[in-house]
Amino acid sequence: MSRRNAPKSVIKRLPVYLRILDNLIRRDVEIISSRVLSEETGFTAEQIRKDLAYFGAFGTRGTGYNTTYLREKLLRIIGLDKETKLVVVGVGHLGKALTRYNITKNPYVKVVGIFDANPKEHGSEIEGHKVMSMEEMPRVIKEHDVKVAMITVPAEPAQDVVDQLVENGITAILNFAPTKLHVPEEVHVHNADLTIELQSLIYYTLEDEKKNYAE
Repeated sequence: MSRRNAPKSVIKRLPVYLRILDNLIRRDVEIISSRVLSEETGFTAEQIRKDLAYFGAFGTRGTGYNTTYLREKLLRIIGLDKETKLVVVGVGHLGKALTRYNITKNPYVKVVGIFDANPKEHGSEIEGHKVMSMEEMPRVIKEHDVKVAMITVPAEPAQDVVDQLVENGITAILNFAPTKLHVPEEVHVHNADLTIELQSLIYYTLEDEKKNYAE
């Protein structure tokens, strides 16, 4: 099957497999079975085999997967075999933390532009990268042929920011703004709402209360 036919749920699991493979290779593990991958990821061995089968046959029956070979294939499938350039919009506390992480810890992306609407932030630096005004954004996107953006702005200006990004050629957006964004069909948005994630997690701490509700 082609990569275009793979469900979104499968695509979201591929970076998990890649992270595990990165760790295994650092530990000099050369061969990994789907069973061990299952233990490392939390997904079933059957699910892992089905996910990988969307893109080809990468393992050997009775032996497993060569970690280096499978990692190289996943890098190509995801599109991480070449440098991915990223722009970040919004340098509040969350924006600064995520930008710093992507500059220092994420080997698969290169931050080429950091932007904020607040003039007080202009000229400040995050790991040697200067924060620029929003007016600079079109130039930087065009100059570096950027397709991916991350936004960590408040809800109110988020749509305007996204409209500017799309207008200048961005086709993939990681959104940390707590609001629904409207984009053309060809533009892909992944929403990451940390507040909702935390609130839903708290549900699992209320075991006693849930038992009382059931009674």
